[in-house]
Order: sequence, then C-alpha cells, then structure tokens
Amino acid sequence: MKNIVITIALLACFALSGQTKSELHKHFEAYYKEMQSQGDVNGVINALTHLNVISPSPQRKDTLAYIYANNNQHAQALNTIGIEKNSTDSDLAVQVKAISLKALNQPKRALEHFEVLFGRQPNAYLAYELSDLKIQAGDNEGALKNIEYGIANVTDEMKYAFYERQQPYEVPLKAAFLHIKGLMNYRMDKNDIDGAVSLMDEALKIAPNFNLASLSKQALTSRKDAPVTEEKN
Repeated sequence: MKNIVITIALLACFALSGQTKSELHKHFEAYYKEMQSQGDVNGVINALTHLNVISPSPQRKDTLAYIYANNNQHAQALNTIGIEKNSTDSDLAVQVKAISLKALNQPKRALEHFEVLFGRQPNAYLAYELSDLKIQAGDNEGALKNIEYGIANVTDEMKYAFYERQQPYEVPLKAAFLHIKGLMNYRMDKNDIDGAVSLMDEALKIAPNFNLASLSKQALTSRKDAPVTEEKN
C-alpha cells in the first residue's frame, strides 16, 4: 500500500513538472477566482502565493499583503512587502505597512507610513490615526495640528470603531476627535481638568455609547475630586 501511495505521488510530480508555466498560471488564476467566489481566505492566499512564484507582480504582492493584513496576519503581511518606506510604494502597500506596524505595536514606524498616506491624500481618518500615534510618540504639537485638521474636516457620516470592550462599537469620528483633544488638553495642562472634562461631555453628547470617553471622564473627575495631601515637614 505504501509503495502504491509513493508511486501515485511520483506520477503526480512528473505530471506537474510536465506542465508549462502558462498552464500553471492559468490553473492558479482559475483556482484564485474559485477561492474568491467561495470566500476561502486561506485558498486565496495560497493561490496568490503560487501566482507570485510563477509570475511575480508588485500589484499581486500588494494584494496578498493586504489580504494577510485584513485577516489580522500582520507579520505575514509585512514579510510579504517589507517595512521600509519607499517612494515607489503603491497606496495599498503603504496602507498595509501602516496598519500592520500599528497592530504590531510599532507606533514610530507606523507613523512614517501614515504620514506618507496623509501627504498623498489627506483626510479626517488619517488625521485621527496620526494624532493617536503622535501622542504615543510624545509629539503634542503635531498631534494637536492633526486633531484640529480632523475636527475641521470630519463629516457626520464618518464613524470610528473602538475595541476596548468585549463587544466592539462605533461612534461618530467627531466624537473620537473631541475625546482625544480632551486627553491632549489634560496632558498639556494638568490643572485644567474642567476643560478636558468639558470636551469629554461634548463627545458623549454626540455619542452617549462612547464607553472610552465615559471612562476618561470618570478618571479625570476622580483626579479633581481627590483630596489634596499635605506635605510633611
């Protein structure tokens, strides 16, 4: 039985080696389309990987990296296209590098790519990502510029998702900007708790379900209400 299995495997290898590159390309193109129609992500990744080996293409590689990133396989995405900042990168490649580096807790490297995206096509969503990353990097002035840009350019239809609860939820992007602006205000002037809380209230007025803003407000209020301890002589 073992010999039969080996024989079949060898015949399959000989048959495959006899196929032309063109035939293999057609086979995996058809396989790719079939996996797409079935919604089989692993099958799509497998097909694109084979196609990239048979006929390398920057566009196909970018697509493969995007599918990895969209499937939360961020290390695989970056292994596919790298982490370097290249002026020749497509918008899709830069987006994948930015979101994957952020997901892998590499804010400084992610920031570089978000800056590239913002330079190519500025919008409120990118402004929010930049402000968040700049706060982590300690660039308060840069973060405030992005926050002000975002508040000035956000629309009522724009939403942003938060994941600090077990069940993710969305709030209007404007509320997210007001929340992060409140945090920035407190960060830059810890005596102005009322100003920060006022911005949290604005955010909660727009989005009463904004759990993170509610938690931030509670934390700020508790700091304000905390008794002042006297210094010992």
